[in-house]
Amino acid sequence: MQNSPNHPVKNKGIYLLPNLFTTAGLFSGFYAVISSMNGHFELASIAIFIAMICDGLDGRVARLTNTQSDFGAEYDSLADMVSFGMAPAILAYNWALQDLGKVGWLAAFIYCACAALRLARFNTQVGVADKRYFQGLASPAAAALIAGSIWSGSKYELDPTNINYLAALITALTGLLMVSNFRYHSFKEVDWRGKVNFVVMLLLVGVFVIISVEPAIILCLGFYIYALSGPVITIKAIKKLKVAHIVGDELNKTETQQHSTIDDINSTNEKKES
Repeated sequence: MQNSPNHPVKNKGIYLLPNLFTTAGLFSGFYAVISSMNGHFELASIAIFIAMICDGLDGRVARLTNTQSDFGAEYDSLADMVSFGMAPAILAYNWALQDLGKVGWLAAFIYCACAALRLARFNTQVGVADKRYFQGLASPAAAALIAGSIWSGSKYELDPTNINYLAALITALTGLLMVSNFRYHSFKEVDWRGKVNFVVMLLLVGVFVIISVEPAIILCLGFYIYALSGPVITIKAIKKLKVAHIVGDELNKTETQQHSTIDDINSTNEKKES
């Protein structure tokens, strides 16, 4: 039965541009898996960083071009699971964990499962959570921490058999940080379309120069510092540390409102001073 001209047909197509970046990120994650299986650990680590860049671009491109869609959001989440969940876990296992037997693959599985839980929790909190902070370490940052560590180790020919238990510990702890309640800055309050001072551009050039000197070491250290910033921010923001501040159910409504009120007051004071 043909549709009547009086009843417009709903367009079921998908937006090309943002999903193109998502596909590029998915390809990079898949390539990282294949490369790690073939023993090319440095290439696999770099591919994960490329997937991270693509993941940061697809959402911003969609918002800038007004091409957001439910399909794009779901596709992005599935691609993230491959690039930042499965790929880093397999990379870590192939590089240092496979000689540990059950301990090795369990550490990799903990990371992979926590990445899936982190993505599921994030998807259910869209439009509800404070956009200025992530609850738990974001999966791209966690993947970058694992990839940066392995990239540095591979570049400087570090023997993974000497640090396989340490690698298992870091892999598992990174996964647990993703499902923790530690608050991490999301940097979503940065206005990427606004104008900046010329000095800011010089600083950005300096950052790129510093990273280009030793990209593996600089990126690795940067994401380790970011991973540690969550516990520091959370502990500084509360008077008494509780289990709920670390893991488990979200903080109760009163504490959450207190955090938001304090953040709003601080933001207002900063604007007045500037």
